[in-house]
Order: sequence, then structure tokens, then C-alpha cells
Amino acid sequence: MDKITFDFKNRTAIVTGGAQGFGFDIAKRFLKSGAKVIIWDNDPKAIESAIKKINNSNLSSNVVDVSNYEEVEKNVKEIVKNSNIDILINNAGITGPTATLWEYDIEMWKKVVEINLMGTFNCCRSIVPNMIKNNYGRIVNVASVAGKDGNANASAYSVGKAGAIGLTKSLGKELADKNIAVNAVTPAGAKTRILDQMTKEHVQRMLSKVPRGRFLEVEEFTSLICWLSSEENTFSTAAVFDISGGRSTY
Repeated sequence: MDKITFDFKNRTAIVTGGAQGFGFDIAKRFLKSGAKVIIWDNDPKAIESAIKKINNSNLSSNVVDVSNYEEVEKNVKEIVKNSNIDILINNAGITGPTATLWEYDIEMWKKVVEINLMGTFNCCRSIVPNMIKNNYGRIVNVASVAGKDGNANASAYSVGKAGAIGLTKSLGKELADKNIAVNAVTPAGAKTRILDQMTKEHVQRMLSKVPRGRFLEVEEFTSLICWLSSEENTFSTAAVFDISGGRSTY
């Protein structure tokens, strides 16, 4: 099936966690649609590999730990010297270990929440002023069905993604009087490397909850991200878009 074409000419997008998985596919699709894309990732080798695979002069990158606000702010200041930031895809995240809450390693719990929730906050806090200045912006926060339903043995991940949903609703309302849309997406399990961070039992338990009986394809996810990031999305904001194959009931 032919992919719908979106017009991102003269738009600059930041995609966090853009060197692999969802982020990598989003970056490719944005570039094909005419955008300039900056991928942020904390894995230099993954960035190098992504740049070689895509091989596009409109693609650039920075090694950024989104959980470090000073690092985020420094990179944003450099970017806005020469360009606006029109689109922000908060995609960076980790699942963390699978363990019951009372046995969960405290430092790992903090790390998972720092990246999944505080990383989203840090990027929004730093980039939104540029969008306000230009009265234009599209922000998509990649949450998870776990943030709506809660996954057993994944309390840190579930909390981080639930927080990202709450952040989306608040920020979307704060910016609703401007041409800035803030939305979240809540995918179920997808065929990305993030599954490698989980036990086989946990992965199978996730799959068993999906009525469609399969994992999400990356390209399906990217199509939703593209629409939410485009000028065609003129009304929806502070909303949560489910893409869970029927798993979620709200």
C-alpha cells in the first residue's frame, strides 16, 4: 500500500531516540517528506550507523541525554541560532528491568522515570519557547499503553509513561490558544529492539493482551506520528491517540 505523502518542507524536526526503532523510522519518513531532521540519541555508535544508513544532507545529529536538562538546553540554544524548531518527537525511552515493585532496584526505577518522564519534560520546557515565539509547533510525546493500563512487573515504565500522558494534557491546554499542538500516542508492543530489554515471558504476556494477535509494525506507528506532526492536524491537542491493536478500552 502506498504511503500517504505529508508536506514537511521548510520544517525542522527533532526526534529523540532517533537513531533506532521508532525514532529511526520517523526520521526517515520526515526526511522523505521534505523536513530537516535532527536526531538526538545517547548512543554515539547508533547515531553513526543511522547517519550512514539514511545518508541525507538534511539529517544531522547530536549526542544528547534527554534526562540532563543542561545538556538539552545547550543543544537547543545552538539549534535556534540558525533555525526554528517546528516539530518535537519525544521518543527516547527505556523499559528498565522487569521486577515486582517491592523488589525493583531503586536506582533503576529512578533512571527509567528520569528518561521517560523527565526527558519529555526537559525537551518540552526547553523547546516550547521557540515554538511560542513563532506561533507554530507540533509536539508528539511517545507514551505507551502501559501508561494507561499499567503493566505488571514494569511499574517504573508504566509510571513514566503515565506521567508523559498527564504532561501532554496539561501542556496541550496551556498552548491551546496558539498554533501549537501537543499530543501523545500510546502504542502496544512493537517489533523494535526495546523488546530485547524484556524477558520472553513478559513479551508473551504483552502479546496475549492484543486482540489483533500481533505486535505493532513500525511503519504503522510512523504514519500516525506524521499526521499528528503535520499542518493537517489543525484542531487536535492535549489528546491521547491509541495504537494498541484493540488492547486498550479507553
